[in-house]
Amino acid sequence: MSQELSSEQIQQALQGISVPPQPQIMVDLQMEQYMPDPDLEVIAKLISQDPGLSGALLKIVNSPYFGLSNKIASIQRAVNLLGSRSVINMINAQSIKGEMNDDTIVTLNRFWDTAQDVAMTSLSLAKRIGSQAVDEAYALGLFHDCGVPLMLKRFPNYMAVVEQAYANAGVDCRVVDTENHAFNTNHAVVGYYTAKSWRLPEHVSHAIANHHNALAIFSDESSRNSQLKNLLAILKMAEHICASYRVLGNQTEDHEWDSIGHLVLDYVGLSDYDFENLKQTIRELGAHH
Repeated sequence: MSQELSSEQIQQALQGISVPPQPQIMVDLQMEQYMPDPDLEVIAKLISQDPGLSGALLKIVNSPYFGLSNKIASIQRAVNLLGSRSVINMINAQSIKGEMNDDTIVTLNRFWDTAQDVAMTSLSLAKRIGSQAVDEAYALGLFHDCGVPLMLKRFPNYMAVVEQAYANAGVDCRVVDTENHAFNTNHAVVGYYTAKSWRLPEHVSHAIANHHNALAIFSDESSRNSQLKNLLAILKMAEHICASYRVLGNQTEDHEWDSIGHLVLDYVGLSDYDFENLKQTIRELGAHH
């Protein structure tokens, strides 16, 4: 089934927005591809930990060239569809995107760490609360902050503003309001356009656009937006469990969760006690990998 893509086709597909791949994952991928018999499952697992590589991969597989009837969010499936040769070509195309300096890498580690953690936690939560959309939950966890590296590229003081945004967050102020005030744009908007350029399924892109808009979304008790609510509920729980407010926001308190947590838990039907237990279970699981 997998059609071989030429390097030109891959380069063309990867034009435009680029979220840099994590250097360590690139090293691991290089090592795997020089094995006498590269293992596609290992390659898929490595790619699926990195937003930039996963985005590039889904962009190619969801392109008209492949003619899938529905856009997919499963990175494993995308690797299988593309086949090892084309996947390796794509990895190599990503690796020549330019070197980053050490400061940038240190800052971006905050983004990569939360992306991996939140993706894995979203997956665990989706399985535990019986969600159908397991691949989408993982993808949203991986990609929800993909606007961050792009904002950082454009605004050198961006992380300082993010910290301020998390400090200000609460009932009257969204994380993105502080960014809008400083830059007239924010990482959720930029993330939405990035996700669109990667041809992610529309409802995943829509959730990225709205992931700091949870208060308004969950305050609306009508049955509207149930697909969005299902995805966002998992994401917001995962961000809280993974302490994005600390890793990205450099805060000791999760002000955003304090303002939306009860609405999210009501929506998924978990008591505070249930959620505390779930949090412990997932954190213990996370400590082992």
